[in-house]
Amino acid sequence: MDRTRVQQWIAGYERAWRTPGTETLSTLFTSDATYLQGPYHEPVVGLRDICTMWEAERDGHDEEFGMSSEIIAVDGDVAVARLEVRYGTGQEFRDLWLMTFAGDGRCVAFEEWPFSPPA
Repeated sequence: MDRTRVQQWIAGYERAWRTPGTETLSTLFTSDATYLQGPYHEPVVGLRDICTMWEAERDGHDEEFGMSSEIIAVDGDVAVARLEVRYGTGQEFRDLWLMTFAGDGRCVAFEEWPFSPPA
């Protein structure tokens, strides 16, 4: 992977979040991918379960949000990015994403460390 391909993957992730359904997730994740929603969460394993989690976590494909990202590092098939997400509801997160990619550019292991401001 390189920075350009990682940025394209992140843009694809955002597009998928804004798209109805979960069909596009197969272009982002391998069938046996793992998705960790936080450092102490149990991983979601497999594309089917990632799709189920995806739909449960979002308010809908049309929820209002803005997202920006900065790639911190790319080393072989592993990348780290910092993201800021601001929802129309006022909720915001600063995330670190750790991504491990398969040879075809799809993610085989995804881990996020979401942080929100103190209440």
